[in-house]
Amino acid sequence: MSLYPALSGARLAFDLDGTLVDTAPDLVRALNASITPFGLDPVPLDDVRAMVGRGARALIERAFERAGRPHPPEQELTDALELFLAVYRDGIADLSRPFPGVEEALETLAGAGARLSVCTNKPGWLAVPLLEALAMAGRFERITGAEDAPAKKPDPAHFFTAVGGGPAGAGDILVGDSSVDYDTARAAGAGIVLFELGYNEKPVSTLGADRLFDAYGSLPALLDGLVTARQALRRS
Repeated sequence: MSLYPALSGARLAFDLDGTLVDTAPDLVRALNASITPFGLDPVPLDDVRAMVGRGARALIERAFERAGRPHPPEQELTDALELFLAVYRDGIADLSRPFPGVEEALETLAGAGARLSVCTNKPGWLAVPLLEALAMAGRFERITGAEDAPAKKPDPAHFFTAVGGGPAGAGDILVGDSSVDYDTARAAGAGIVLFELGYNEKPVSTLGADRLFDAYGSLPALLDGLVTARQALRRS
């Protein structure tokens, strides 16, 4: 008997940056390499953790805004983005690591019969090599990047592409770390669980998620309880 019976068949989609993997050290490396040629000062690591979540172009735009240049020429943005992607791809897992306990939690969830996927606004051509470099790609049925769905998060189509179709059932949960993930799950009718140590501009405790966690060791039991509660709500 599984310790987590409600997770059998549950469709669990995970955000990537700031949820599964602490990618900020590599992101800040690539970001600073791409903006300093345009006269911007380097962005500190802790600041980048609050700027991630809407894609590489948005990250660069926010770096310009932070420097007091909210409307740079389009060509500067394009050139900075191309440089960012080249630098980042060349060292995609140099400094990035799974958060503590992630790999054990994924093993437990898969062992309980859950179906795991990745739902990320990172381009798939970056998300897949990152997870492959960290020997994590094989854990997931699908790795759905920004260009792999009809629209990216917070559009619910991204979530449904990641989990294999809609509508959302009681066992459909998005595990993320940001307001983007919250909005995605709510739009899809899925459960939402947020990681408190991830990347977001404000504390995720202010968003109204179904559950919060700060350690991956607690995640399987938390998800099992949430799916059970969602099943009971649908029966009532």
